[in-house]
Amino acid sequence: MALNPFFLQGSSNEQYLIQDLINEQLKMYGIDVHYLPRKFMRTDNILNEIETSKFDDNFVLEAYLENYEGYAPGSDLMTKFGLRLKNEINLIISRERFEEFIVPLMSGRQQAINEGNITDYEMELISRPKEGDLIYFPLGERLFEIKRVEFEKPFYQLGKNYVYELQCELYEYENEDIETSIEEIDKTVENEGYITSLILGGTQTTAEANSTIDDGVVSQIVLVNDGSSYSSIPTIGISSSPTGNIADNATAVVITTSVGNVKSIKSIRLTFGGRGYSISSPPLVIITGGGGVGAAATAVISNGAVNKFTITNGGAEYYSEPTVTVAGPSIGQTATAKAIFDSSTGKVTEIQITNAGFGYTEAPDVQISTASTISIGGTYLYNETVTGSISGTTAEVKHYNHRPDLDPINPPGDLRVAINDGQFSPGEIIVGSASSARYILKSYDNNNYVESYDKNEKFETEADSILDFTEINPFGEF
Repeated sequence: MALNPFFLQGSSNEQYLIQDLINEQLKMYGIDVHYLPRKFMRTDNILNEIETSKFDDNFVLEAYLENYEGYAPGSDLMTKFGLRLKNEINLIISRERFEEFIVPLMSGRQQAINEGNITDYEMELISRPKEGDLIYFPLGERLFEIKRVEFEKPFYQLGKNYVYELQCELYEYENEDIETSIEEIDKTVENEGYITSLILGGTQTTAEANSTIDDGVVSQIVLVNDGSSYSSIPTIGISSSPTGNIADNATAVVITTSVGNVKSIKSIRLTFGGRGYSISSPPLVIITGGGGVGAAATAVISNGAVNKFTITNGGAEYYSEPTVTVAGPSIGQTATAKAIFDSSTGKVTEIQITNAGFGYTEAPDVQISTASTISIGGTYLYNETVTGSISGTTAEVKHYNHRPDLDPINPPGDLRVAINDGQFSPGEIIVGSASSARYILKSYDNNNYVESYDKNEKFETEADSILDFTEINPFGEF
């Protein structure tokens, strides 16, 4: 039997009335949330997967929170990777408000994309809230991802639907770009993901040094046998100078290397070449300690050789080994050396002799290189791409905290970045693509992210003190 034709089953005026009442209720009992539509920056054309997303628009909407009793119980799960939060919220928003406020603006974005005015992302034509879009919930200061949109509830009351029910789950960050220009939203993911903390240096000053020459100098220690099985750095002894003066005795240090878990001696450098040694009767070189065996070396004596380098100015902001250049003699062999720097202070602390040369009639000039010749300064911008000048590694800026108290002109600071495509090298310049900021990289930490529930390392350390796997398998042999 057909419906009674003399009664309306939902007139336009009735539908408008219900929509207006719903809108009024949401404005009275709802809360303001931020709706962030997802934009696709890069997709996989083979698997049709989204590789990179961007959230740079936000719209304030009034929404009714159905979770008036709080998050559902049992939403916090303990996993082997720590505590995982599965908090969920259900929000109800006005269909009319969404279609009249957000849809026209997003349609304008879509038209700009189609016309080629915007080319850095793609966007699906939006007519309703989409799964994958984000909601910023200001009461908990958290981002939630829309997992399901219920658009037929209530089920066609008076022949029309009036609300969208958004079923949202706590957002799990996957290196998406979130740049809404609203600090309270952007900072929610500032420390999420795998964050690399770059410690930057300020203005660099060049180190300076001078040299002294003498006759009967130990100009070089030639390594005859590098030995093996060293567990620590051995010590090296050189026979006393024939002058009998303790101040004339040569001193040296050992540089070790490790290949295939076997530590051996790589080279021997002189810290002081001494004086008064006989070319025809070079001193003995004795290598002791370190737990290894087999190392042997001999000394070479030269006249008119550099026997010492003295640091007159340690410079500033050295975080990679600078190059030492020594002027050559008119006739003879040019001296060579290596600079030693303190990574904590950025200063050159010592110059060690690898070959003292010979034939010098006066002390040669010494030049110590700087880390860079380009200008330093600027302020990095959130989400811009930075590039290492030497390594070529790129990353995206998540936070920059400059330190004008350390250098008022070109302040150093802490730079946190994510989505690295390689490893940075200390001493290189970190260049901002948009800001053109440039600073020297002092040091970095690849895993500088904080998770209060991440106790795996502590568990492993404690377990090692309880179960000794080196003696026997505590769980039995098979």
